Amino acid sequence: MEIFRSTAEFAAGPKRLQAANAVTIGNFDGVHRGHRLVLGELVATAKRLAVPAVVLTFDPHPAAVHSPEHAPKLIMGLDEKLDKIAETGVDAVLVQHYTLDFAQASPEEFIRDYLVGHMHASAVVVGSDVRFGRGNSGDLNTLRTYGRECGIDTVIGLDDLGDDGGRYSSTEVRSLIDAGDVTAAAHILGEPHSVTGTVVHGNARGRELGFPTANLGLVDGMIPADGVYAGWTRFNGGERLPTAISVGSNPTFYGDDRRVEAHIIGVDFADLDVYGDEAEVEFTHRIRGQVVFNGLDQLIEQIALDVRDICAALGIECPQQSEGRLG
Repeated sequence: MEIFRSTAEFAAGPKRLQAANAVTIGNFDGVHRGHRLVLGELVATAKRLAVPAVVLTFDPHPAAVHSPEHAPKLIMGLDEKLDKIAETGVDAVLVQHYTLDFAQASPEEFIRDYLVGHMHASAVVVGSDVRFGRGNSGDLNTLRTYGRECGIDTVIGLDDLGDDGGRYSSTEVRSLIDAGDVTAAAHILGEPHSVTGTVVHGNARGRELGFPTANLGLVDGMIPADGVYAGWTRFNGGERLPTAISVGSNPTFYGDDRRVEAHIIGVDFADLDVYGDEAEVEFTHRIRGQVVFNGLDQLIEQIALDVRDICAALGIECPQQSEGRLG
């Protein structure tokens, strides 16, 4: 999949993108199951018409430009979003830098000058609730009426309804992750929610307790509610490893900085050198919320119980814990 960061880059791209394209429009935060329905139909339509499938998405999120104080937490970063879009088989993505000036185009100007003029859209596939143009005044009917006047021959609107009768929604996914309900969020996303970050040196408390952890530095992706989770970790895209995940500020030790810590189950941390590596941490089950303990003995006992519960949630045998040097 080719990625373009401006209309000028797109115009200088391969000749096959300069004639006619099937195009979809959206933020696609989370690339959830509803998004994948639209993207799948885009790819199918493009194949049927023998044209490239092209996605138009925006960065930053429009809400962060129009109302910065109410900007949503993003489910995933731009790079991960582009990776997820690529998995659907589209040919190219144009990442439009979103500004207030860009948002001033009327729906008709957006169709005529942007979709047709810059992106050479001959077909458009969107969700049935699509909105675009100044004040979000353009909708599916606008695309169908004015779009055809501008040379868009095919306009397909999808009702991206969930199998429970509800609409798949990035807003709902954010709400679920914020509440720690990562299992329900995974149902909408179609896969476990994950965050990525570089492994950094921590305060070594996990090591001292017999449960060493890989500590993530600046995290890309929405961090779930504080608590203990079951999940999986990959270092530098490698093997998927069973993980006990702690999210929070370590209140037992009077911590105040929120962090994500991953204890890899069944791995001798003495043999694991991952400082500086990129870690992708998936959240599959929430085990419990964050608790303040009265002392180290109580904390160690609870962590051992957590690891047992996490092994059960992941469907793996719980090995003996081994100490190591991360944390």
